[in-house]
Amino acid sequence: MSAEDEVEVIEKAKQGDARAIRQLVDEYAPVIFRFSYNICRNQDKAEHTTQETFMSVLKKLKQFDNRSKFSTWLYTIVSNHCLMLARSEKSRRHVSLDDDEGNYPDIAVDHWDHDPEAAVERADLKQHLDAAIDKLAPEYKVIFVLRDIEGLSTEEVSSITNLSVPAVKSRLHRARAFLRNELSPVFDEQQDG
Repeated sequence: MSAEDEVEVIEKAKQGDARAIRQLVDEYAPVIFRFSYNICRNQDKAEHTTQETFMSVLKKLKQFDNRSKFSTWLYTIVSNHCLMLARSEKSRRHVSLDDDEGNYPDIAVDHWDHDPEAAVERADLKQHLDAAIDKLAPEYKVIFVLRDIEGLSTEEVSSITNLSVPAVKSRLHRARAFLRNELSPVFDEQQDG
């Protein structure tokens, strides 16, 4: 949907136009679900978070003033829902990176050719990466997913999370360093194999 079309659809949705609301949901539900899933790592929780996000959007849509991109506004809402869900799960253990200096070794990744063995290695690496991401504290996971998986700019992530650009960069650096450290044994194992 073009920027002009989006503005028009948003304005119609603000007036309660059911077709415009459906269009916004159809356009953004896959994005919100993917982001939620990347944070929650659970289909049911991601579906719940997606629903909660759109319930909030419908309640707050009239507050959206077009000063930021609609997608940025949506990411702000879904990030808050993901963080609230994570905080409600006190029993889960996450790694705190706040006191860590982040002195993790760099990982050298050799180029993988497109062959079946490499595909198995990539699938194995993805599994390890997913497990490592799941260990991140929610505040770091949100930053990592927004920046490195969703591909948003540091400035957009700053706006979404209401953190300064240096704070976003710091959390992203710590998250990446933690993930490198978590994945280092996997790469060492593959290089030795």
